Amino acid sequence: KEDDDVHFEIDSLTGDLLLSKELDYETASHFLLQVIVKDYNNNPPQNNTVFLSIDVEDQNDHSPCFQDDFVVIGIEENVPVGTLVYTFNAKDGDGSFLNSKIQYSLETSNMGENPFRIHPSYGTLTTAFPLDREITRSVILTVSAADQATNLTDRRLDSMAVKIVILDINDNSPSFTSSPLSYVMENVEVGFLVHRIIAKDPDEGRNGRVTYHILSGNENKAFVLDKITGLLTTAQLLDREIQSCYNLTVMALDDGSPALSATQVLAIVVLDMNDETPVFLKQLYETAVCENQDPGEFVLKVEAVDRDAGLNSLLRYEILPGPGYEKFKMNPDSGELITTASLDRETQEFFSIKGNSCRDLGSPSRSSTAQLYLTVLDENDHSPMLAKTQYQISVREDLEEGSAILDLFASDKDDGLNGEVIYSLIDDTFGAFAIDSVTGSIVTTKALDRETKSQYAFRAVASDCSTHLPRSTTVMTILIQDVNDNVPKFEQSYYKASVWEGQSPKTDIIQVFATDLDSGLNGEIEYSILSGNENSTFLIDSSRGILATNTVLDHENTSSYREMASSHRLVLLASDHGTPSLNSTAIVLITVLDVNDNPPVFSSPEYHIHVKESIPVGSHVTEVSANDCDAGTNAEITYAIISGNDRGHFHLDGKTGSVDLLKMLDYEDTMKFTLIIQAT
Repeated sequence: KEDDDVHFEIDSLTGDLLLSKELDYETASHFLLQVIVKDYNNNPPQNNTVFLSIDVEDQNDHSPCFQDDFVVIGIEENVPVGTLVYTFNAKDGDGSFLNSKIQYSLETSNMGENPFRIHPSYGTLTTAFPLDREITRSVILTVSAADQATNLTDRRLDSMAVKIVILDINDNSPSFTSSPLSYVMENVEVGFLVHRIIAKDPDEGRNGRVTYHILSGNENKAFVLDKITGLLTTAQLLDREIQSCYNLTVMALDDGSPALSATQVLAIVVLDMNDETPVFLKQLYETAVCENQDPGEFVLKVEAVDRDAGLNSLLRYEILPGPGYEKFKMNPDSGELITTASLDRETQEFFSIKGNSCRDLGSPSRSSTAQLYLTVLDENDHSPMLAKTQYQISVREDLEEGSAILDLFASDKDDGLNGEVIYSLIDDTFGAFAIDSVTGSIVTTKALDRETKSQYAFRAVASDCSTHLPRSTTVMTILIQDVNDNVPKFEQSYYKASVWEGQSPKTDIIQVFATDLDSGLNGEIEYSILSGNENSTFLIDSSRGILATNTVLDHENTSSYREMASSHRLVLLASDHGTPSLNSTAIVLITVLDVNDNPPVFSSPEYHIHVKESIPVGSHVTEVSANDCDAGTNAEITYAIISGNDRGHFHLDGKTGSVDLLKMLDYEDTMKFTLIIQAT
C-alpha cells in the first residue's frame, strides 16, 4: 500500500519480504499482500502477480481492566436464590481469543460462607443463599478478572473491591419478650399499673417500630393499654369473684409495609381478698341411712362454696351441739357425715340436726350454717314366717287343672319391700303343682292321676328380698284321692277251657283274672256270667273269678251227631264297686270233652236181603250201618260177622259195613243165611 502505514518491504531483486514496522495484533491482525514479478528480459516485458496472506499472531500484552476500582451495590434481603445482583464487565485489549477471554472469580473478606457466586464467563453476580439483613448487614467482595493465555505465566489479571449492602425489608414480626402472666390484687385502685408489655422487632427503621393493641379479652373495658409504651393499667375496679382471670389477646404491630404483627395471650390473674361468706349448696339436707350399720357408716356429704380463693376459700365443717348430734360425726375437711353408733329405726326413725356449720380460714374468718334431716331406713332383719311347718291335704284326682288346693300365708315384720313375701316351691313337684309368688296360692298345673302317682311331697318357701336371711319353709304332703276312673280289665279278652263230660257239679274249670288300677271299692272286682249260660250250666265265684260246672255235663246233649266235642261260649263280666260302677267283658269258650259212654246202635236191628243164586262172586250184597253218640275215637265203629258165615260165603268190610259175596250161592244147597254182625 502506498501510505505511511507500511509494515512490509520486499527486496526487488531477491524477493525477500522484510518487516518494516512493528506489528500490533490489536490494530491489524491480517495482511493480504499483492506481489508483482516483472521480467524485463523479454520485449515487451512480462509480469505475473501472486497474493500473499499474512496472519499476525497475538501477544498477551494487555491486562483485563475494570472500569471502576470500587463499587457499592445494594440488594434487598430475602430475594430468591439465584437473583442477579450485578454484572461485571472487564475489558482486555488483546486480540486473540484466549488472551482476551476473561474469567471472573470471587473472594470474600467475611468469615463464613460466601452468600454470593459469580459466573466465571459472564461476570454475573448472583445470590447463592438466602440473604438475611438481621444476620449479615453487608459483604465485602474482591472480584478478579483474568485472561486465559495459553502459558500460565503470561496470564494477566485485574481486581476490584465490591461492597454489597443488604437492604432491610419488613420480614420480621415483632416478638414478645415480656411474661405472658401477670398478677393483680382484686382491691387495687383504678389506674393501677398491672403489667408492661414488651416486644422486639429486629428490623430497622419503621420496620422495627412497634405499637401495642388489645385485640380481645377486654370486653368489659377493665384495662387500658398505652400503645407506645406497652403499659397496661386498670380502667375499673376488679372483683375476683366475678372474674378471677382475664385472658387478653395483645398484638404487637410494626410500622413496615406491609405491617407485620405478633399476638400474645396475656393471662392476668386477679388475686383474692377474703370478702365472701361461705354458702351451703342447700339450706336443708335430707337423706336416709340404714339401721343396724356399724359405726362409721357414711350418711351424707354437705358442701358449701366460698367464692374466695386459697385459704380464704378453704372451709372447715362441724356439727353444733344439739339433740342426737352425739350419734354423728362430721369430717371437718370433706363435710362427710358418718355415724358414731349403730342406729335402730324402731327406737328413733328421724334425726333433725339444726346446727351444721362451716367457716373459711381467711382473716377475719367467715361462716354460715345449714340444717340436716335424717331418716333411718328399715333393714331387712326379719324373715317371713309361715303359719305351719307342714301341711297334709287330700285332693281328688279328677281336680281340674289350675284348681287351688291351698292358700299359704306368711307374715314379715319388716316394712316396704323388706316385708313383701315371695312364695316359691322347691323340690320336684313333677310338674303337677305351682304356687303364686305373690298370693301363696298353690294350684294344680296338670291333670292328676292317682294311679300314676298317689302322693306328692315337696317344700314351699316364703322369702323376702333379702339374700342373707333364712327363709321360712313348710313341708307339703299332697294325697291324691281315688276316683273311679279306671275300668276293670281282664288279663285276656278271650279264654279257652275244657272239661270232661260227666264230671260232678262244682268242678272247677278255669280261673279268670281282671285288674282295676283304682283303689278301695273302686278297685274291688266282682265277676259274673253275662250271657251264654243257658240252663245255668256253669257258675262263677264272684270274688275269685273261678268258673265251675253247676250240673253234670253231657257231651252228647250239646253236640251234633258224631262231633268230637261240644262247646259253650260264655261272656264274663268284671265290675268294680265304684259309683258309678265300671265294667268290662271277656269271652270264655268251654269245650266239653267226650267220654265213651254210648254203645254203637245199628240203624236197624234186622236186615232182610234177597239175592239171586246166580250173582257172581264179588258182588255187593248189602251194607250195614251203626251210629255212636260219642265223638272222636269213641265214635269210630268197627264191624265184624260173629256167626252165620261158617262156610265163608260172605265178606264184611270192617270199616264201611259193606257185605260182599265170596262164594257162589246154591239155592238148592242153602236157601237162607242168618248172619249176626257186631258193631264195636
